Amino acid sequence: MTERPHILPPPPGGGAIKREGEKGAAFFDLDRTLIAGSSSFQFGRAAYKAGMLTRSDLARDAYENLKFRLQGSTDASTDLVRERVGKMLQGAKVRDLQRLSGPVLAGVLPRLYPRMLELAYDHQDAGRPIFICTAAAQEMAELLAIVLTFDGAVGSVAEVIDGVYTGREGGPFNYREGKAQALRELAAREDIDLGASYAYSDSESDLPMLRLVGHPVAVNPDKELARVAREEGWEIMRFERLGRKLRIAAAAAAASAVAIGAAAR
Repeated sequence: MTERPHILPPPPGGGAIKREGEKGAAFFDLDRTLIAGSSSFQFGRAAYKAGMLTRSDLARDAYENLKFRLQGSTDASTDLVRERVGKMLQGAKVRDLQRLSGPVLAGVLPRLYPRMLELAYDHQDAGRPIFICTAAAQEMAELLAIVLTFDGAVGSVAEVIDGVYTGREGGPFNYREGKAQALRELAAREDIDLGASYAYSDSESDLPMLRLVGHPVAVNPDKELARVAREEGWEIMRFERLGRKLRIAAAAAAASAVAIGAAAR
């Protein structure tokens, strides 16, 4: 069974160094918060090349990734990914999934938002442990945390027996209330004061997590999260530019069509 989320051993350069009176932490959602787009799409690309997914699966993932970048996540799309990943993992060796780490990271790391990484390190330098919080697998989340020198990760735990995934969940799915539950359990284990903590996310699905902490921040928020953030006076940060670029392109195309139509009269 995969270990529950916890603070990782510090890297050679050190992680967060606790300061007297500082008991908070900072929690960062992954997709559209720390990185542009979806980490699950990068996982899908690597799984396709390894023969674990079909071409049609990959095409569907590409379409869902575009929708995600434009609109954010939905419960329906998350449930589909959850179901398909569960089926794919059933009977797979943990070692085989670990060997996808390189290609997945090669797709994820170039999509990091530099400002968010800088912000995370500012928290760490202030003595707050920093965590990646994602619905992705705990193993993948921890690997990314190690590479980025975060202090830990909170991901979805899959059941493993004798080095093989059963396809069943090994704990709460790290989404909506499941993510908030995982954070409460982590805070209890690591003596973290959630009221003194920060959380960053793009999605209204993370409202349970955002409302757990004393300092919630909306990053590239979807419409519902943006509405809640405005009403409750939360900080809002924006980095995602794809939607704006597509709207500008659509407006330019429409203007060109009008001009061509006028010239043809």
